[in-house]
Amino acid sequence: MSVGSEQAGPPAHPGPARSGPGLPASAGQREVLLDAMAARPDSGLHVGQSHWRWYGPLDTRRFLAAWQCVYDREAVLRAAFAPYGARGGPRVVVHRRVVPQLVRHPYGSADWQALLAGERRRGFEPTRPGLLRIALLDEQPGPAGPTRVILTYHHAALDGRSVRLLVRAFARAYLAEGGAAGGERRPDLRDHLRWLAGRDRAPARAFWSAAAPPAGSATLPPGGGGAAGVRTTVRLAPYEASLLRDWTAGQGVTESTALQAAWALQLRRSVPAGGPVPVAFATAVSGRGIPLDGACRLPGPLTTALPVSVEVDPDRPFSRLLSDLADRALELSTYEWVSMGQVRAWSGRTPATPLARTVLSFDPPPPADADPLDEELAAQGIRLTEPEAVATPGGHALSLTAHHDREGGLVLTGVQDRTGLVDARAAVHGTARLLRGFPTTDRRSTTVAETLRLLGPWPPPGDAHPAADRQPAGAAGLVVLRQAARRGAGAVVLVPPPGGPAGCYSALARIHPWDGQLAVLDTPVDAAGCLAALRPVLAAGEPLVLGCRPAGAPLAHEIARRTAAFGWPAPAVAVAPDTESLSRALTAAATRRAVP
Repeated sequence: MSVGSEQAGPPAHPGPARSGPGLPASAGQREVLLDAMAARPDSGLHVGQSHWRWYGPLDTRRFLAAWQCVYDREAVLRAAFAPYGARGGPRVVVHRRVVPQLVRHPYGSADWQALLAGERRRGFEPTRPGLLRIALLDEQPGPAGPTRVILTYHHAALDGRSVRLLVRAFARAYLAEGGAAGGERRPDLRDHLRWLAGRDRAPARAFWSAAAPPAGSATLPPGGGGAAGVRTTVRLAPYEASLLRDWTAGQGVTESTALQAAWALQLRRSVPAGGPVPVAFATAVSGRGIPLDGACRLPGPLTTALPVSVEVDPDRPFSRLLSDLADRALELSTYEWVSMGQVRAWSGRTPATPLARTVLSFDPPPPADADPLDEELAAQGIRLTEPEAVATPGGHALSLTAHHDREGGLVLTGVQDRTGLVDARAAVHGTARLLRGFPTTDRRSTTVAETLRLLGPWPPPGDAHPAADRQPAGAAGLVVLRQAARRGAGAVVLVPPPGGPAGCYSALARIHPWDGQLAVLDTPVDAAGCLAALRPVLAAGEPLVLGCRPAGAPLAHEIARRTAAFGWPAPAVAVAPDTESLSRALTAAATRRAVP
């Protein structure tokens, strides 16, 4: 907390859990938790943010009371993941009462950008309720403001659309002096989890088995070397955005389709050879176009990213590429409830072969009509600006978001999540260049090759190679010493001592009487890297035991601690100084965990 800050209300604390053992987390929640578990604690991965300005008087107690009213009504704001989880993975529990976390920073006590970054780096403990925090920063002395309001939240609980819904609910509660705003919302997060659990997955499995991107697709634009965390923003002026909007209408497609076409062209450019090439990227879908009454107004982690694959042939008409992408969007709308991990599993891929490495999102424009709620706030001398989302890392090599601003411009923001894979600046500027150039193309005769020349000579000079082959350096891998004899038998994973090779446990593989999978971590550096390697085991819900020599015990125990902190059962840790005693310790640990 900054010097001079005022904490309005105690830290979040739960009452007794209402849902008993809770409900199994959704596939999307599990994947977010697995991503965050394997990230650096201060990385801000899957931590979302939204902020706006509050003009006029702001009463802190009334502000907190209004948010308490929203917390009492919205189950998702009182939700967390059960500590230590259960066999099969995390479970969601909803607590009876959670107090909002709210800190007000007086004028001059904190820097705006530093506060934003600091809130992201703080992260969250997924097993503790209160996966949304509120911070206020007074921008001028005195009671009249303006005041910056920051909401920081975890993607395992909320998405950007949820925040917009919650802000409006909060404004209504503030106008009511923090009074009750009715009973709990239904449907709520629990209803959505039950709805997901009841889906017949067979049609989705059949669709994605055929529709998943083919192996060898181009998944990254050309170039690389950028640093993680880089943010690049480019704006199309209102007249440029208007030209693009008119052009897409004439093509019978949306601006979102034009954005996808621009990105597909950049991916195609990474493969200079002639002929058709499949490209693949992910696109964000709201997850609310589902047959669940009230889903469109449901706060929760419903937004997901699904893979889009299309063949880009330089000799074909560009209009055909647009229509192909529009068809893909229509097909995806049937499966908004599916997660990327489910698509990967149904397509027969492993986590080591991602379906897509970049994700696109086109946010809906702000409403054009005046909101009566704004008029009621104005009557009390209060004006709120439109909430603005902060582009934050989401687990892809690059995330590209487009939205219209109040002046009618089109703003593109790219966030690079990983070092060395993508040049975020070049990719975002290239996208803007294509979007500006599309309206100059002939709707009937322009080919893909001619459109590619908007970015420069085609084919490009030199021997460029796809960036998709580049991998982050230094990540630990999982070396399988012996496959499991049967499904559900669990896994024993051995942790080498610092500097020890993966082969230091080869003798154990010959003598250990284990019918589950036996594997060893290769070149472990830290717990985050090891957890990334362990992701397939955790994702499968297999019982897990870690084994090591005494020198590897600190790392093994840290892996177990972080696993439990993200809602999975903590793996048992067996430590012994030599091969035979380690084999006996592993057998005892597996027995205590009741591994079949």
